[in-house]
Amino acid sequence: MANLRAGLIGAGMMGRNHARVLASLDGVDLVGIVDPNGDQHGVAGGRPVFNTVEELVEHGIDYAMVAVPTAFHLPVGMALAEAGVHAIIEKPLAENVESATALAEAFSSRGLIGGVGHIERYNPALQQARKRIEAGDLGDVYQVATRRQGPFPGRIADVGVVMDLATHDIDLTAWVTQQTYVEIFAQTGHRSGRDHEDLVAATGRLSNGTVVNHLVNWLSPLKERTTIITGEKGTFVADTLTADLTFFENGKVQTTWDELRQFRGVSEGNVIRFAIPKPEPLRVEHEQFRNAVLGQPCDIVTLDQGLATVRTAFRCIESGRGGNANR
Repeated sequence: MANLRAGLIGAGMMGRNHARVLASLDGVDLVGIVDPNGDQHGVAGGRPVFNTVEELVEHGIDYAMVAVPTAFHLPVGMALAEAGVHAIIEKPLAENVESATALAEAFSSRGLIGGVGHIERYNPALQQARKRIEAGDLGDVYQVATRRQGPFPGRIADVGVVMDLATHDIDLTAWVTQQTYVEIFAQTGHRSGRDHEDLVAATGRLSNGTVVNHLVNWLSPLKERTTIITGEKGTFVADTLTADLTFFENGKVQTTWDELRQFRGVSEGNVIRFAIPKPEPLRVEHEQFRNAVLGQPCDIVTLDQGLATVRTAFRCIESGRGGNANR
């Protein structure tokens, strides 16, 4: 069977990482790149570099990776859909709900496979957490709290911290719990002089009653990527920077000292940091989308799921502006 022919649209910061993976992906040939600015990072490796999506389509591709700024997701995605080309689009799916809806409908109506590059889903720590939650290791999930903070990335100019960073947490929380957001409330701040928000504190509720909290900012001199999932049997702490998953188990040894038992509440049990395989999340993401295009079993972030994330993100932004909870 011939390899799939893949194209890359956008050869910037994320594009060069996608180019590296696509160039070495089993069953796939990276056959061309689109970037009006040329191959500034030297990722083409002798492959043709085009100025337009139409030129890439004419070159012949089975699917494309879209790694352009969020503002261009809609025109690029629509051009691919109209050409009958499958596509995986970097997160967030689009810059607003209307554009995300248009993209989801365009691919669906043509029977095309579309995916969104929410890479955190493929982090080994969260993959393991999802499996263990499904297996009942936590019992009922009571709360998911995420912290995602770090310095401002100068390359991001078209969206704020909610669309750029918080969409990671919105997507991974819905995915790892297999629930949907039913309510979200947020406070946002503008501290760096930009048009878009640079910090957000959000709290909400999922479809099975799980309470969620997201703290996200571009204002911290430290970098943190932590997801804490608390259930009836204990707590998972996933550090997606190190891909470590630690389980803090509720104690099984009864405390007979009454005053101490009343003071401590849930008792401390075993603490386990799991030894888990740690494949590169970006490679896993591409492998899963390749499998989807081939009609094989896969786990991709669908355009409908990407749309749901954009909707929740915009509810956060609107709530931050108006101070009201959004259902």
